[in-house]
Amino acid sequence: MQALAVGYNKGMRTLLTARLANNTESVVLIADNLKDLSTHLGNYGRSVLWVFDTNTAKLFKQLPPAHVVIESGESSKNFASLERIVATALEEGLARDGRIIGFGGGVVCDLAGFAASVYMRGCKLTLVPTTLLAMVDASLGGKTAIDYRGMKNMVGSFYPASEILISIDVLRTLSEREYLNGLGEVLKHALLSSDEALYRFLVTQKNEILSRDAQSLATIVELSLRVKQHYIEQDPTESLGIRQMLNLGHTFGHALESTFHFGLFSHGAAVAWGTCRALEAGVSLGITDRSWADGAIKLFRSYGYDIDYRIGRGDWISFRDHLFKDKKRVDGKLLFVLLEAQGTGVLKVLDTALVQHLVIAKPTF
Repeated sequence: MQALAVGYNKGMRTLLTARLANNTESVVLIADNLKDLSTHLGNYGRSVLWVFDTNTAKLFKQLPPAHVVIESGESSKNFASLERIVATALEEGLARDGRIIGFGGGVVCDLAGFAASVYMRGCKLTLVPTTLLAMVDASLGGKTAIDYRGMKNMVGSFYPASEILISIDVLRTLSEREYLNGLGEVLKHALLSSDEALYRFLVTQKNEILSRDAQSLATIVELSLRVKQHYIEQDPTESLGIRQMLNLGHTFGHALESTFHFGLFSHGAAVAWGTCRALEAGVSLGITDRSWADGAIKLFRSYGYDIDYRIGRGDWISFRDHLFKDKKRVDGKLLFVLLEAQGTGVLKVLDTALVQHLVIAKPTF
């Protein structure tokens, strides 16, 4: 891929513009192909610092002069990686009006965004998400973070990218595990949508989606991003309880990820698992209609997620400890997102005994 090609680019179209806090805007552009994406990126000139991981760096025949390559994976989401980016920006003479370009998955997007938010108190930021998870979740909304002391996204900031550039082409290069990682968030967004367009599309076009048909991919990316846009524009800094609905499945899911040191389940698979636990919690409390919940759980199962998994009794203490270190506590209380109906969520404190019942494997004799 020629990263620094120059020229007027006709192959990009605006998908949406999200208007966030402090009159900031994030424009999401979608490229017809990788060549058009490359041309657009070349228009930034040389006052940029690129952030790749070891996977996305391979997409370039020659890396741009100013760049940082971090190891791929969650383990790179730390202070050491953040310091590398900031130190390189300083060494390269990047000014406050310079730009950091994050070219990669969720880890790269989160790191590049956090670095841009703190470098000289804020420089320009462009994100090029290369995984489905990053396209529909990490790139839009301004959340940036690193993990700390085994806890996911514990240190971070709100710093929206001015531009988010998407090329559907790159999704065909993903492993099956990584592709399903992103689909977990898409399915979650389908339940949070104020209409059933995304949900219906996931039901009726499952084969096309799983085979990565280009038009189907473009549709689920756009519909999923519009669901997220709906929530983040109403509550950009997650202070009104509206944006928290996007955390559906995450409280259960983050605890699962942390308990097994981010190895057993991908983030999207953990969110799928956690969303099903939240649906079951809602049914138990009489909040969620059982037949609707059963249909949603069936949809997750049809995409191949191990939503019937339960932790061992010996894992409970670790799971509980990670659960109650979750950053989404309010007044010391841990709130779970439950669903009353399609697109209608509610925050609830769950009894520990109910959580145990939902997540621990039943003994077999």
